Amino acid sequence: MTDQALARLTLSERTAAAMGDVLAGRRRGFADALLFVGPAVIASIAYMDPGNFATNIQAGARYGYALLWVVVLANLIAMLFQALSAKLGIVTGRNLAELCRAHFPKPIVIAMWIVSEIAAMATDLAEFLGGAIGLSLLLHLPLIVGMGITAIVTYAILMVEKNGFRPMELIIGTLVATIALCYVAEMFIAHVAWGAAAFHSVVPSLPGAAALTIAVGIIGATVMPHAIYLHSGLTQNRAPAKNDDARRRLVRFSNIEVVVALAAAGLVNMAMVMMAAAAFHAGHSDVAEIETAYHTLSPLLGPAAAGIFLVSLLASGISSSAVGTMAGQMIMQGFVGFRIPVWLRRLLTMIPAFVVVALGVNATQSLVLSQVVLSIALPVPMIALVWFTRRADIMGTFANSHLTDFAAIAGAIIILGLNIVLLLQTCGARIPGLPSS
Repeated sequence: MTDQALARLTLSERTAAAMGDVLAGRRRGFADALLFVGPAVIASIAYMDPGNFATNIQAGARYGYALLWVVVLANLIAMLFQALSAKLGIVTGRNLAELCRAHFPKPIVIAMWIVSEIAAMATDLAEFLGGAIGLSLLLHLPLIVGMGITAIVTYAILMVEKNGFRPMELIIGTLVATIALCYVAEMFIAHVAWGAAAFHSVVPSLPGAAALTIAVGIIGATVMPHAIYLHSGLTQNRAPAKNDDARRRLVRFSNIEVVVALAAAGLVNMAMVMMAAAAFHAGHSDVAEIETAYHTLSPLLGPAAAGIFLVSLLASGISSSAVGTMAGQMIMQGFVGFRIPVWLRRLLTMIPAFVVVALGVNATQSLVLSQVVLSIALPVPMIALVWFTRRADIMGTFANSHLTDFAAIAGAIIILGLNIVLLLQTCGARIPGLPSS
């Protein structure tokens, strides 16, 4: 392609053309690998959304470093399932919701769609409220005004998608980097007990029945249903893979990106828990709300720590809200073949957040409970994803190995088991080995 022809292409078209050259072997080099960075970065924002802030603050404040192992476990499960989701889109050219509609009976498809829409609304509740809380604290605005500004900003970001996939990837990537840098700074400010943090990252413990709710909330905030659906859609038509060799290279690039992006997201989540443990656990273990955490951070660690916390929360809320709307559109179109305007989708998913604020419900507690709802909805896409990626008639030579199957099924069983225990606990059943609440 001539230089003049390239100049007439959009950024996304130039990126796609360059990826085609790499896959065909006409370009080689480390810098060329950066062309394939994008889908996992967008998906990773789901692992750093305001729901994570809420659950991680409560985990660190109440239980110190004791629940860090849950963050590590959730992140490892997330890496596996995001890699499988990306592979599904690359190999089949269809996303998970589309495959469900094509292969499952209609009643099951409708049921899956309803559960997924509930999960999408719970997701947006957390993301939208988080951005609004950050704005209201930063600019001293009423929460309802912060919600209005958040809605406008996220809608503006969504409009960028009309220009192709690359501008959106760059915007979300910038916001992800902002969140990560904020928590790197927080680690220099907070006095973290690194030995205790390392110990509890690998040694499981559950200090009480209430800790189970937080643990399931952490998993729901980390391994998110909409991210599993979304990743398969982000990769399905992004790069021009014309044969299995090209697809194999794409899967390899994708796996590397998933590991790097989600490892960074996992470290951010661990940093959230460690910051809360270092700042609040010793003398302020009752800190359970984002607003209280902000106001308490300033006298404990200084105004810089509180300001950095707010900037990261704001970046998280705005970016994850935009990504959540993208996922909701993909879920609806995939399951029922119906697409609505972005502004209407944005409006519908905002309604639960406005209802929560209008009723005077505690915003942070709503965030935590929304993550529990997500964790309960999570097995639906997880089971479907394992079912499709293990089938040779759908995936061909890219079908899961026995080891991958075992790991994916084990991850799904862990989450199902935690959800069952949580439901039993909620119904008042006595769980052997776990203190009653």
